[in-house]
Amino acid sequence: MLLSLFVASFLAATLLPGGSEALLLYWLDQAPEQLIALVVVASLGNSLGSISSYALGYIGRVKLKSRQFDSKAVAWVRRYGVYTLLMSWLPIVGDVLCIAAGYFKLPLAMSLLLITIGKTLRYVLLVIVIGQIYS
Repeated sequence: MLLSLFVASFLAATLLPGGSEALLLYWLDQAPEQLIALVVVASLGNSLGSISSYALGYIGRVKLKSRQFDSKAVAWVRRYGVYTLLMSWLPIVGDVLCIAAGYFKLPLAMSLLLITIGKTLRYVLLVIVIGQIYS
């Protein structure tokens, strides 16, 4: 249960499509007593998946030219720096933010912290909202 959620969450945070939220809600329905463990595992997997995107940006820096790597998300990273990673949970844009963070060599520890905060808050809010709907 936890391993499948970790893998799904990790993959969902990469450029591969995925829906870790649906799996989290499924496992939460199956084992509600595991709420904290499920949120922690989903957050950890999703955060580490985003760090793999950061690594791609860091490594890809050699191959990418600045003009090839231009989007609104990249502009946000240029303007607001590491704090944009609080929004790394956003669909599509979040992946680009993490890649841009690596590309611009933003501090890894602070990047990981802000990614983890953003991802964890998303899962916590999802569980709270769904809990309110079904209670």
